Amino acid sequence: MEAKLHELKTRLLEIDDLSRAGAVLNWDQSTYMPPGGAEARARQMSTLGRLAHEKFTDPAIGKLLDDLRAYGESLPYESDDASLIRVTRREYERSTQIPSTLVAELSNHASTTYQAWTEARPDNDFNRLRPMLEKTLDLSRQYAECFPGYEHIADPLIDFSDFGMKASSVRQVFADLRQALVPLVQAITSQEVVDDSCLKQFYPEDQQKAFGEMVIKRYGYDFNRGRQDKTHHPFETKLSLGDVRITTRFQDHDLGDGLFSTLHESGHAMYEQGVSPALEGTPLANGTSAGVHESQSRLWENVVGRSRGFWEHFYPQLQMTFPEQLGKVSLDTFYRAINKVQRSLIRVDADEVTYNLHVMIRFDLELQMLEGSLSIRDLPEAWQARYESDLGMAAPDDRNGVLQDVHWYGGIIGGVFQGYTLGNVMSGLFYSHALQAHPEIPAEIAQGEFSTLHAWMKNNIYQHGSKFTAPELLERVTGGPLRIEPYIQYLQGKYGEIYKL
Repeated sequence: MEAKLHELKTRLLEIDDLSRAGAVLNWDQSTYMPPGGAEARARQMSTLGRLAHEKFTDPAIGKLLDDLRAYGESLPYESDDASLIRVTRREYERSTQIPSTLVAELSNHASTTYQAWTEARPDNDFNRLRPMLEKTLDLSRQYAECFPGYEHIADPLIDFSDFGMKASSVRQVFADLRQALVPLVQAITSQEVVDDSCLKQFYPEDQQKAFGEMVIKRYGYDFNRGRQDKTHHPFETKLSLGDVRITTRFQDHDLGDGLFSTLHESGHAMYEQGVSPALEGTPLANGTSAGVHESQSRLWENVVGRSRGFWEHFYPQLQMTFPEQLGKVSLDTFYRAINKVQRSLIRVDADEVTYNLHVMIRFDLELQMLEGSLSIRDLPEAWQARYESDLGMAAPDDRNGVLQDVHWYGGIIGGVFQGYTLGNVMSGLFYSHALQAHPEIPAEIAQGEFSTLHAWMKNNIYQHGSKFTAPELLERVTGGPLRIEPYIQYLQGKYGEIYKL
């Protein structure tokens, strides 16, 4: 069995190498690649994706997994080897249902469409992308149809990102959240609008970058195993456990955009940097689900990075960095500005209270597209209608509407957006349990000290990679299933105090 396990790990390492080479090409395309490289880059990424898929779905992998089944079941469930055999089998059984030709076509199309999106969004040109998006929808349906027997066509796509969730279960979580969020949004937005003009002054990019990187070093992001670059839409990517990179973007007249993007992506990256080195090169060396991953980015961005205690420590340093802009601005004014609640058009700029409404709109629209009840031609109009009904706003153009998120233009339609809200819910749940274990955490944050919180997350979540499914991890860490109550209590407590509700 040891020899078979060694052979399995050797094969998986080669597959991982191909996948990470593809990640390097994707990172390069999103950061430094000249536009003229787009056509060849799409082909290169398609080739690597096809080769990785073909090697992973090789019947020899299936034979090894069959031979190792009894051995894996004889080991403790949480052991590395038992988890590797179990998780690899699950991924193998799913992957063998997807033709390698479809994998290659999806990769090629996503790369081509992403490059077109980077040019079409600034030009406000949805019509240029419409035929590409129609093909994306067709390929997304083909992908889902590789897994017959679903209740809803989106179920297989959701399951890939958030194992164990379905359209129906996500809809239930969203319905429960809306019931609590809508009255909170109404209570806050009925008040006088908070003045956030202090954030809209001129802030030189190099100083923004230096301050943000100083903060995430304090968080625990290891720059010896990472770096930060600029891109159109911020993201984190893992090229290995020793090379976990983040990207951000800056606006000269919006301090919050670059700063909180940096804090957000550092949360994703610290998760990946915290995976046990013993899992390197295997399917276990990843975050376990989109929701759990997002719980970390939202926790470090919002629960920590927008907290009063955090800025009691860091605001004087920010004032020294930008004395002309913030020297005469009080902490109270700044704290209210970064936590301003306002109906808005852009998801990534949305405040904590309204953010999930943006996610729900996108989730509902992609379900309708997959069902066939909403055509790509009618998507911009449907987008506008939902924003008017849910947030009382209409985008002035498609650039700030249907073109704003990269996801549909750089991947598939379905199975991604729900992870953002599931992550918000989990961030409240995980943080409440971290406080139960270490009540001193808020006081430490107010001193610019994050090692206790970071260590709790690493010990309870990060180090396990994807050894456990999200439901299993929640059970281990919190003693039960996903619950929205801690997250709602966090929002009501924080914003009730800020807005004196």
